[in-house]
Formats: sequence, structure tokens, C-alpha cells
Amino acid sequence: MYDIIVIGGGHAGCEASLASARMGNKTLLITGNINNIADMPCNPSIGGSAKGIVVREIDALGGEMGINADRSHLQIKMLNSKKGPGVRSLRCQADKTTYPQNMLKALNSEKNLQIKEVLVKELIVENNVIKGVITEENERINSKKVIITTGTYLNADILRGHNKHKGGPHGEKPSLYLSESMQKNGLIMRRLKTGTPPRVLKSTINYEECSKENGDDTLLSFSNFYEPTYDINNQEPCYLTYTNLKTHEIILNNLDKCALYSGLIVGIGPRYCPSVEDKIVKFRDKTRHQIFLEPERKNGDEIYVGGFSTTMPEELQEELIHSMEGLHNAKITKYGYAIEYDAIDSTELKMSLETKKIEGLYTAGQINGTSGYEEAAAQGLIAGINASLSLQGKEPLILKRNEAYIGVLIDDLINKGITEPYRLLTSRAEFRLLLRHDNADIRLTEIGRKIGLINDEKYEIFKNKQQKVKELENYLNETKIDFTKENNDYLESLSSSPLLGKTPAIELLKRPEIKIENIEHLLNTTFDKYASTEVEINTKYKGYIDKTNKEVEKMLNLEKKQIPKDIDYNKVRNIATEARQKLEQVRPLTIGQASRISGINPADITMLLVYLKREYANE
Repeated sequence: MYDIIVIGGGHAGCEASLASARMGNKTLLITGNINNIADMPCNPSIGGSAKGIVVREIDALGGEMGINADRSHLQIKMLNSKKGPGVRSLRCQADKTTYPQNMLKALNSEKNLQIKEVLVKELIVENNVIKGVITEENERINSKKVIITTGTYLNADILRGHNKHKGGPHGEKPSLYLSESMQKNGLIMRRLKTGTPPRVLKSTINYEECSKENGDDTLLSFSNFYEPTYDINNQEPCYLTYTNLKTHEIILNNLDKCALYSGLIVGIGPRYCPSVEDKIVKFRDKTRHQIFLEPERKNGDEIYVGGFSTTMPEELQEELIHSMEGLHNAKITKYGYAIEYDAIDSTELKMSLETKKIEGLYTAGQINGTSGYEEAAAQGLIAGINASLSLQGKEPLILKRNEAYIGVLIDDLINKGITEPYRLLTSRAEFRLLLRHDNADIRLTEIGRKIGLINDEKYEIFKNKQQKVKELENYLNETKIDFTKENNDYLESLSSSPLLGKTPAIELLKRPEIKIENIEHLLNTTFDKYASTEVEINTKYKGYIDKTNKEVEKMLNLEKKQIPKDIDYNKVRNIATEARQKLEQVRPLTIGQASRISGINPADITMLLVYLKREYANE
């Protein structure tokens, strides 16, 4: 008997297994192929816009992805570094060999965790309660909780040109029967699609025809707790090329030959990561699209052609690749393809990621309709935490939209549902100024500590960093800068007004043109880097942060207004039929949650409040 079984060894499965084991549970990770644990079948990167912040949040809660990315990357950079702090985010090129190897080491180091190489064909469910699983070898394995993290392997089809066959991302056997078992137990499933581009030999690329993209010249880290140690001058470069009119002509003249437009594909693909043929069809006014040439391994000769996901047949993929600058003589080592797979309707889930219909069954990752390694890892971590908390008889961890991008992600999935693979974007977070890259540890480390995933070493590092922030704030408030000629000349060089008297350093920092390094110059000192970032952002954006916090208060007030679990929405008068159906489907716990359900308008919420006041006034 296991406490928790995790089905699937991708990014969600790894985080779920580690969280479960580290929280003291006897855990079994079941995977079809141990060599595919923490695999990156698509883009060899971790992070990106919004996603990089998610990785920082995973790390702050005690997850593994951030630390592993720091150990395994080829190149790292801060995106949107010239923009406001609310949209800055880390992204790294990960080594597709080293990253999985390091993750497997982390899994093997956990004494409470076992790994079994087999496929699951059936769930054991008794009286709507999960009891374990049955493998394709007909072995019954009992457990108290089960977390399904099958990624794109569930009843998967590989599609290229007019060819369609059963298979996983690397051509291995997919999970053929588990989806049927889920449906037999009442879970509603959807059919989704994603894809991947060709890979080409590095030695056959003419880089002189491409633009070079280097990593940043500043040491960067996903981890909130450990300093980066990589060789900043030995990062692997990426390169940039473009599609052109010839590329577009080949695609437009052969749409009937690709799986996407021939009618072969029935699953819905990701809006924000479309195939190259989809981009050319939908954006015919564009004469070119960016294509990134990204290394997959430190000691490898294979390049990922980012932005060129395609379902064209192999011979046309050759023509398309050879039409672009730098790739005229490129040799394809692996052809692009689309993959269709089964996913659960995310409105079938509670905010804890437990299914509503089967007690003790959780799902996480692409099976929930998301796209991306980071979103998957975040869900796996939360599912592992909540399955563990349930075993401890404790309330689940539900992160709010003002607390974490992870909270935004899960809230969107449960309340809005999905019709296509979901991708996290900064624009989805209404409180993104509060959900920054730099303050992920401030927001979430105490939570990670409370649930038992932040050890003493990490917690001590966190507390020391917070102490340095307080000390710097006090120092800048108490220290005054004199109005000397030398200081005023320096301010003039920065196009800043001169000082008319001794001025607290913190007041000078409020000026838009003054940065923290300017204060260091004026005071002839050097501040702690982490503390400097926090104090500068909190000082300069105080007005915006205060305004955002007032909006958060309004949201939290709605979250406090709970909806009785036994409510009959058919008795709520004067709400739209769609609203009634959505409320019944999602079964929101609070008015705040109800207001975020797709298809619910303010008038519906008003009538719901009137009904609750009348029928439940004495509760």
C-alpha cells in the first residue's frame, strides 16, 4: 500500500512525486519509460514571459525545477529587462541531457520515493473514492491518493502530412487505456493538440547568415536561495533567422498536404504557439516570421528550430527549412510533427486539483489542458502538496490570484475552463505588479516552510535576505545626502533637480531618473544586490502597489462571501441559462470565484447575492 501514486514522469510528475515524498509519504512514481523522466520533447528551455516567474514560485515553495534549471542551463537571460518590474522574467536554454539526468538524481535521492517502469491501464475506484491502479501487466497497486500527470501520452496520435499513428513524442507506446478508465468513472475528456518543429545538424548551418543571440552578461538564477555559479563567459549562443516569401509560398501552395489543414487533426491546438503553416495562413500580411535556432545540448550537434512547428510531410519540411537564410544546406535530424492527446475538462477539478467526482484522485499538467513545462511543474507541485495535506487531515493549499501566478493559472483552469491548450501570460494576471520575479520568495517561502518543503538551510537564507532589506530601508530613511556642489553637479548630469538642503536618501530614490546605483555613488557605498532591488521597486512603485492592494481588498471581500455547498442553482431566479449551467458545472465556493467563471456577468452575481441573502440569511 502506497500513500500516493503518481502516474507519469514528466515535469508535473517529478514535482508531484518530490513534494509527496518530502512531505513524508510513501510514494510511487509510475512511468512508461524511466529514460523519459523530466524529458523536453519540445522546446529545450525553462522559463519565459510569466513562466519564468512561475519557476521562481515553484522554487520559493520548495519545488525542484528552478534549482535543476540553474544546474543544467546552456544560456540564461532576463526578458523585458528594460520594461517595468511586473513583466520581467527569466528564460534559459536547458541541456536536454543534463536536465533529465539531474532530475532523476533528485528523485532517486528521496528515501520515500520509488520509481516503477510500467503503463497504467485502469483506476481502482470504489464508491467514488480512489483505491489505486491496475497496470497493463494486470498488477493491482493500492494507494490512498493518485495523481495523474500523463502529459501528452494519453491515447496519443502522431500526425505528419497525411500520416497518423499511435505514439508518444519519441515514437514510444502511448497510454492507450487510462483515458477510457477515466471516462468510465464519469470524468469528461477533451481532445487537444500540440506540435514540435524539426531539428537540424548544427554543423550544416551557415551562422554568418543569422543574427547571434547571447546570454546576459550578468549572473542570473532561478533559485531564490542559492547564488549562480556558472561561467558567464561560456554560455552557448542562440541564433535568429526568418521565414520569407518563398517559405510562405511553399506552405500556401501545399496546405492540402499538411495534417493541420487536410482535416486529419481534430484536436484543438495552442493559440499562442501555433504551427508555422497556421501563422502564415492567419497572418498573410506578414512577410516574415522569427525563427530561433537553439542548441539542445552542450555536447551535441542538434539544433531546435524554434517557431517552426509544422505538420507538413517530410519532403516539404526539407524544402521549407532550405528556403530560409542560414539553413539552405541544413540537414534535418528529426522531422516536426503534431501530437493529439486526451485531456480532462478542467472544470471537473476542485481548486486543489482534486477531481470533483472521484475523491483522492488529482490531475496535473498537460492533462489539465495547459501547455508548457513550467505550468505543468507548478500544477504537479500543488497536486503533490494537496494530496499530502489531505492525508494529514489539513485544508488544501489554494493560492489566490494576488499571491502567485500559480494561483492565476489554476483559478483560470477551474473557473474559465479550456477550449485549447492554455498558456500563462502576464496579461492574465490583473495583479502582476505584485507577482514579480524579484519577490517570489517574499510571497511564498513562508507557505513552503509551513507545509514542510523549505528546509532550515533555505529558510535561514530567506530570513537573512529579508533582514538585509529592512536594514537598507532603515538606512535610506535615516541617511541624508548633503546639498554639496559635487552632489548637485552629479544630479545635474542625471537630468535631476539639485538638492536645496539635506535630503533623506529614500526621498531622492523616489525620483524617476534616480536609480539605486546613483544613491550608492552619492553615499560612496555599495548595497546588497537583492536588498537594493526590493527597496528600489517598493520605493518607486509604492503608489501603484498601494492602488493594486486596494483592488486586492475588493477581490478578497468577495472571496469571503461563501456559497453553501448544497445550493440549488435552479432556484436562483433571473439569472441567464448559461450562467446557471456554468455555476452548476463549476460549483464555486465563493462569490469571488463565481464572478470569474466564463459566461457569468455582473447581473448574474447580483441576483445570486440577493438569493443567498434571502435564503441563507440566518447561516
